[in-house]
Amino acid sequence: MSLDRAKIDTALATLIDPNTSHKFVDSKSIRNVSIEGAKVSVSVVLGYPAKSQFDAIGIQVANALREVPGVAEVAVDVSSQVVAHAVQRGVKLLSNVKNIIAVASGKGGVGKSTMAANLALALAAEGASVGMLDADIYGPSLPMMLGITGRPESPDNQSMNPLHGHGIQANSIGFLIEQDNPMVWRGPMVTSALEQLLRQTNWQDIDYLVVDMPPGTGDIQLTLAQKVPVTGAVIVTTPQDIALLDAKKGLKMFEKVGIPILGIIENMNTHICSNCGHEEHIFGAGGGERMAQEYGVEILGQLPLDIAIRERTDAGQPTVVSQPESRIAETYRAIARRVAISIADRQRDMTSKFPNIVVQNM
Repeated sequence: MSLDRAKIDTALATLIDPNTSHKFVDSKSIRNVSIEGAKVSVSVVLGYPAKSQFDAIGIQVANALREVPGVAEVAVDVSSQVVAHAVQRGVKLLSNVKNIIAVASGKGGVGKSTMAANLALALAAEGASVGMLDADIYGPSLPMMLGITGRPESPDNQSMNPLHGHGIQANSIGFLIEQDNPMVWRGPMVTSALEQLLRQTNWQDIDYLVVDMPPGTGDIQLTLAQKVPVTGAVIVTTPQDIALLDAKKGLKMFEKVGIPILGIIENMNTHICSNCGHEEHIFGAGGGERMAQEYGVEILGQLPLDIAIRERTDAGQPTVVSQPESRIAETYRAIARRVAISIADRQRDMTSKFPNIVVQNM
């Protein structure tokens, strides 16, 4: 008895991606369906990195196909394919970088840099090719957080190769200056340094470049908005009212310059006592959720104030790589998937599909 292709398609059409709550067929994730006798083969290509979810999705699809009468054998291949998405109008994509994610906060002290580092590492852990750029020229922290030492090499005296740490590419002004040397620069020099770090680094086939922004809404943020192709911004805040007040300013700034808000991360949501494990809302509760509702954006996740997060990051071993099986590391990976899904749901960049138009005199 030959298998009915219509029944196979019907079974696949009912399947819902557990990470997006959308049907796989709606996102065109179901591909290469083939039937050989009583065997069905199918590929599931996700638009976001989710290596930790591949096995579960494969089982989900296989179980649905085995319910079809006559199916004796099923082969499911699950993978991810990250593509470039649209950025601000009039700003061209960076060579070898598909998507740029700005991680920002309105004020300092909310754990933004720690969040950016763990977000980058979590995206890499889920199978993406990831780079990280330290945009805080005055206070670079990326070298310490990723445990990277040394200086970038220049193959041609015009560009520089990124350094590597924990499987991601990275660059920072901190690699180019002495650790205790202050950057006593005015605004134009700072923005020029940022552009050089971004454009003169030989990034290699990056799916996501995570940019750790300095706090505030000054020159660096304006340069990023006007000249750098940013796919979207992530806002980091704590539940505290004063942090939320500044976070809202950062969010509104990105909205004004046409950069989509991918979501809000509420850091230091609770405090976990290192002695007894008791959790307490020392900075208040529900602030991030109220802000998300007010501005119609998503809460990507909530992280506790845990001394272990700070200790591991200071030692150059962020939680995602030092304790990959921990609950906190899983929260970072879940946030990374939510960020990537938010990007995948947005309009793709199609500029490479159109030929250059050349006008010649006849």
